[in-house]
Amino acid sequence: MPRPLLEVADVLRAHGGDYVRQCAPVSPARLRVLRALSACRTAAMGGHVERCGRCGFERPAYNSCRNRHCPKCQARKRAAWLDARSRDLLPVETFHVVFTLPEEISAIGLQNKREIYSLLFRAVAETLQQVAADPRHLGAEIGFLAVLHTWGQNLRHHPHVHCVIPGGGLSRDGTRWIPCRRGFFLPVRVLSKVFRGKFLDLLGETFRQGRLRFQGELASLERPERFLRVLRDVRRKPWVVYAKRPFAGPEAVLKYLARYTHRVAISNQRLVSLAHGEVTFRWKDYRMGRRMRVMTLDAVEFIRRFLQHTLPKAFVRIRHFGFLSNRCRHKKIALCRRLLGVTRPVRPLAENQGEATPPRCPACGRGTMHRVRPLPRAAAPTLQPVPADTS
Repeated sequence: MPRPLLEVADVLRAHGGDYVRQCAPVSPARLRVLRALSACRTAAMGGHVERCGRCGFERPAYNSCRNRHCPKCQARKRAAWLDARSRDLLPVETFHVVFTLPEEISAIGLQNKREIYSLLFRAVAETLQQVAADPRHLGAEIGFLAVLHTWGQNLRHHPHVHCVIPGGGLSRDGTRWIPCRRGFFLPVRVLSKVFRGKFLDLLGETFRQGRLRFQGELASLERPERFLRVLRDVRRKPWVVYAKRPFAGPEAVLKYLARYTHRVAISNQRLVSLAHGEVTFRWKDYRMGRRMRVMTLDAVEFIRRFLQHTLPKAFVRIRHFGFLSNRCRHKKIALCRRLLGVTRPVRPLAENQGEATPPRCPACGRGTMHRVRPLPRAAAPTLQPVPADTS
């Protein structure tokens, strides 16, 4: 894929200094992301010189930052993860269920990321497992993976969890595979009510333990009566849980995972222009029937929105539950296949693995590029405001 004309890194290098100055104090976590993405695939990361074995053309190839928030550093991680997960696929309908937090809780989550995101995962897992285990709905032990996204298309804070769930589960005694109804997994209204109750109960307990902090406009929530009033208000509202159509097959599941598991807040392909201190990008307006629209933001506001999706250090954003959990995955998957009459994975584990092929020479188009000598690291790019006009 050709390099986009404009990248998030270009915006960070051009206006990162403005952001640091205007939004001070900036947290160490956001500064690390800002510096890593600004230096990605530049001389500051070091690298090597590549030479064409046919025509002798040479070019520098710089190292990646490997930061999980970088739009350019996810492809290899995604491919390796997909190959590892291909062994978990089962020949059954697979469903996609999304759990979303309301705006009031989203605001609290922006100041208490580790606590709120952890509660979100826990409430989602307990909700799905409890409703699925109920004989009135499925009466089985299910397995699923959950992926945390914290952004909407316009880059605002919008925490939600995408769940990919095989359509069925193991009986309580582990002797039968219990399939769900064709085209239907679990009732979303029931999921919504249970999810709301579980999350708010967990949130209230977290508050009583003194593990939440509030600043700025939310400072009044330090008072128990004010916090409980917010909980009462959101308990009266319906919470958004929706299920998409089941996937067409195992390969469709893998294609979906490739799009969602290692995404960041915005891809470079969505950027349109950087001019006169403003960033223009494309976004999908779901309230207008998924219509593609264009938004223009001040560059500092763009960076602020992008960096607010920085995850806490070592926070795990892809998790597995039920018979897909790490502690029992191999044993339970083998049992599921045996009960379904399947002898091997739907997609071989070794597919797409192996050494990467050398890149083609951009000069002659026929030779391949090979490393000839290393390049030491240069000085890191300074985050100073510079004129930028890129379309």
